[in-house]
Amino acid sequence: MPFFIGRKSIFAKAKSFCKNFKNFVLKQKQKTVTLMALILNIETATEICSVCIAKDGIVLKEKETNIKNSHSSVLTLQIEACLKEAGKSYSDLDAVAVSIGPGSYSGLRIGLSVAKGLCYALEIPLISVSTLQALAWKTQKETENQAAIFAPMIDARRMEVYTALYNGSNDMITKPHALILETDSFEEYFEKKQVIIFSGNGSFKYKDILKCDYAFFSSQVCSSTNMTFLSYQEYLNKSFLSLPYSAPFYLKKPNITKNKKRLI
Repeated sequence: MPFFIGRKSIFAKAKSFCKNFKNFVLKQKQKTVTLMALILNIETATEICSVCIAKDGIVLKEKETNIKNSHSSVLTLQIEACLKEAGKSYSDLDAVAVSIGPGSYSGLRIGLSVAKGLCYALEIPLISVSTLQALAWKTQKETENQAAIFAPMIDARRMEVYTALYNGSNDMITKPHALILETDSFEEYFEKKQVIIFSGNGSFKYKDILKCDYAFFSSQVCSSTNMTFLSYQEYLNKSFLSLPYSAPFYLKKPNITKNKKRLI
């Protein structure tokens, strides 16, 4: 009996060791796959149509145009050109990341539609990146001012913008919201001598009316290169969108008007 008990004990330990070793190998393979990511980043939230190919968050190639209402005609051409110049093919992509909004209604729809189509065809995950957070992150890296508050702004016509506030670590202070710009819109922060750095195409019109020693303006605007760090982090965290149910973050409902003219 002791001999058989010993044999059973040895076999049990061997089986446990093999199981643990197999799990270890699988985990190492998963780490290897996860850490190497080629991501296509798409930014169409404003008048700028921008795409870039990034490997592990580092930009390999970028294509960008600033021609109003051209997104639908140039986006896929930019993607093909980026892949070709980077020496990559569609099959090399591990994921597609899209700037999800807020921003232009048409631009967001075009960007997400192309991103979804690629993900369906290639069977790869879809990643969303906040347009405002990406812009704030890029501005932070540009200024390296950890004590400042960052206010990215997307133009929403007239004196209205889409904005949110972020600290020096890219943590959200206020949620994205629509704001009609007034000279005292950020007075509660300026009274505390808090520096705010504004960026994005919505900040240009604010610069003309705001006169404050604690207000600074960056020339940074929306670009796919703003997205690469955040999209890579989302990939590592496996934070993916559902392809059938994902939708742009409009923030406000589209202002759709019916044609009053009779067609017949």
